[in-house]
Amino acid sequence: MIGSKSSAKLSISDELRELLDTNSTSKTITKDSFLFHEGLEANEIYIIKTGLVQVSKLTADGKELILRICNQDDIVGELSLFSDDPKYLLSGKVLSSGEVQVINKNELEKALVSHSKLTFEYMRWSSTQMRKFQSKIRDLLLNGKKGALYSTLIRLANSYGLEQDEGTLIDVALTNQELANFCAATRESVNRLLVKLRHLNVISIDKSGRISIKDINYLKSEIGCENCPLEICNIN
Repeated sequence: MIGSKSSAKLSISDELRELLDTNSTSKTITKDSFLFHEGLEANEIYIIKTGLVQVSKLTADGKELILRICNQDDIVGELSLFSDDPKYLLSGKVLSSGEVQVINKNELEKALVSHSKLTFEYMRWSSTQMRKFQSKIRDLLLNGKKGALYSTLIRLANSYGLEQDEGTLIDVALTNQELANFCAATRESVNRLLVKLRHLNVISIDKSGRISIKDINYLKSEIGCENCPLEICNIN
């Protein structure tokens, strides 16, 4: 999986970046390991320097719901800040090996308290992450598996899309099972939905598994898309 569009990320100031760098240590991460597990005590926050990290949650029926695919300069574990006895709400699994900056939660809180302007900026950034989470859960609850898949395709296009004559090519190959994990659905149900979209000429799929969206307005109309800004409507 390649890096996503920079326009789909909310940038942070040089001052906040310096504060985060000053209060961090480096750690090597290996494929298939976990940075953190849902339900465990949240003492650390991570900034990805290289590699990919999948952030997901287990549903009540035991299915995995992928919420983010994070890469360079993304922050994960960030929602635990300024809370008492915090627990990780999600799990972070390493998809490809790399390196992260590890920031102790308590040390970062102390540093932010001394810089009120940066505290406001950090909380604004964190609020954006929560809005992403809420919008993805909304798509799943209000529109079911179909809505979850359609919104996932839109988010992937916003993060990894290349504009071409026929439409938008999602420049990353995902299996039907991987798409299903974004929707908390089965591989079979996602396959049926993709076949239907192909018959409607809404999408096409090349030999490598990459999807081209020919009619993104169809997907948007089916889920009542609110045309959220890119920093909200993306897969990161």
